[in-house]
This record gives sequence, structure tokens and C-alpha cells, in this order.
Amino acid sequence: MSSNSSKETMHVVSEAAHNDLITAAFIARGFNEQEGRAAAEIAAVATTHGNRTHNALKALHLDELLGSAIGNCTPGADLIKLPKRFAAAEVWDGNKKLGQLVAKEAFNRAIELADEFGIGMVSVDNAWHYLWGSGYAIDAAKRGYIAYTNCTSTLAEVVPFMGKFPTLGTNPHTWAFPTTDTLGFPICIDWATSTVSMGRVQQLKREGGTLPPESAVDAQGKPTTDPAEAVSLLPFGRHKGYGLSLVNELTAAYIGGSLPTIRGTQSSDAQEKTTSSFFFQIIHPEAVSGGAFANGRSQDANVQAVIDDILGHGNAHCLLPGQLEAEAAKKTAEAGGLLFSCAELEELNAIAAELKLPPLTSL
Repeated sequence: MSSNSSKETMHVVSEAAHNDLITAAFIARGFNEQEGRAAAEIAAVATTHGNRTHNALKALHLDELLGSAIGNCTPGADLIKLPKRFAAAEVWDGNKKLGQLVAKEAFNRAIELADEFGIGMVSVDNAWHYLWGSGYAIDAAKRGYIAYTNCTSTLAEVVPFMGKFPTLGTNPHTWAFPTTDTLGFPICIDWATSTVSMGRVQQLKREGGTLPPESAVDAQGKPTTDPAEAVSLLPFGRHKGYGLSLVNELTAAYIGGSLPTIRGTQSSDAQEKTTSSFFFQIIHPEAVSGGAFANGRSQDANVQAVIDDILGHGNAHCLLPGQLEAEAAKKTAEAGGLLFSCAELEELNAIAAELKLPPLTSL
């Protein structure tokens, strides 16, 4: 079965079949079952919520080019939890373990810490890409917590404001808030600090689209809207995106991250790191409550009142961050499976053929 989404034919694929295929693809590269399942599940979460730039194809593409194939991600690696003197904060050595499983475990641990201390923080050094931060943050928000994560991207692909050479990652930030009871979905603000993500460039290249103006440059450093010509990205909002990207680089530097321009490469300096860094924070809503809400409102009612005021005064048609993702998830549920374009399904089935597995078919 297929459906039309944004005037494009979308194929409905069984989530279980998708997850089995992606798990098998990671196992074929030497990862264990637990790692493969984690990679498949977060990819399915991204697809469920309409994110087509950080799906399974992105996960496999990253690993093939920059991960286990060149030693930046180690299948079956063990996490190392480092001793620290702070009860609510932990630091882990990711040991180049697959980032999706690390991120899942880190957020769960941060939730445990927040339940005990009001706030929980996990920093991860020596990490590998965790794919889509919103997937973890939305899950935490649905469980009743305020969640935040940032990371340094695998490569330095972004030219700093007023610069000419890419020395920053796309460096995403994600915030999610537990507004499901009041809105029906968590508010989730997720952004790469570049105008577009490299995953978006790859998607548009795959599907014949064009880039927004002033979002990428070609090999000569000239702006281009052709995804096939784009080699580096530009920060969104000029100096503002640059500053937010710098936040990730500095956070990583404090954790233990190394030089951004050699990240994701095979450095000739054995003393330097080529891995990423993660930062996770969970806040229990009760921990930040002053209790003195106007007109005797509860905390949830106060959040609702603030949102109503923001969307009032003629702003009723404004979207809330996370709303499109929630609507996409609803469409996915109604379709009864994950939605993929023809080009995406073709690439997934090329993977199935390579593994000598049955192709994914439309339901």
C-alpha cells in the first residue's frame, strides 16, 4: 500500500520488517544484536516522526564512511563509567561504542539521577554519532521530564561566521518538555546549528531537490543550492548559529573532545582523538517549581496558560515545536507502518539484496 504525503508517493513498510533488516545490516558489520536493535529502533523513531534526514539510511551511511570501517566506532565495545565526586553527574568513556545504544542508556541513567536529585547529567567522551537527539528527548518528555542533549557532529562541515574553512560540526541541540497531558504531544525544539543538516543535503541529492539559498558552499567556497555541489555548510542565523555551534564545541572540549577539524578522520597524530562528545541532562519538573503560580494554578496549568498566551492575540495558526513531528507520528500510526519515499525504499532494498534478505514490500 502507498499513500500520498506532500504530493509524493510514500510506501508503507512494516516497522518490524524494517527493524529486522537494519539490525541484520549492523550485525553484518560486526555489531551485536543489542547494538543493531538500538540502531534500528532509533531510526524507526525518526521515520515515525517524519524525520527523513536521520533515518536508517543515514545511520548506515555514517557508519560505512566514518564509523566502524575506519575505526571511529567499535562494534561490541564496553562503556566505561568513570569515577567522579558529584552524585548527580556522571562521566562515561563511550569507548567508541555505537552511539544509539549509549544515548539510550545515558538518558535512562540521567532520569534515574533526576528522580533522586532533581537533576541528572551524563557526559560522554570518546563517543560515536547517536543519530537523532529528538528521539531520546521526546521519549524522556513523554515519561514526564524536561530533557536536553547536545553533541559534536562526526565531521567539521560548517564554516564559522565570517570564515572560509569548515571548522565546526553541524552540532545539534535538543530540548523537550513534558507537555503531553496539556497539548497531546511533547514540545521538542531540535536544531542543527547549520542552516541545513548534511543529512538534508543527502536527502535532496537522492530525491532531486534543491537547497535553500545561503545554506551551503561548493568546493570553491561559493554559495550553491545544488546538493550535488555542496561540500560545506553555513551556520543558520549567521553569528547566532555560529555561537550555538560553538557551545557544543566548548562543552565537548570540557568533557575531553579534541580538535574538530580531525574529528571523524584517521588522524596521523595518535595522541589526538577523532571521536565525538555527548551531553545529556534531565530535569525533574518538581525540582524547578517555585510553587507560587498565579491564580492558584498548578504547574501543568501554568504551562498551559503560558502556551495559550503565546498562541493567543491572533497567533492561533502558529506551530509549536514538536507539533509537526507529532502529526507525522499520527499519520504513521494511521498508515499502520513506516512511510518511505520510492528512493528510500529502493536504497533499503539494495541493502536487503546485499544481505541476501527478502526485500521490504509495501503493506
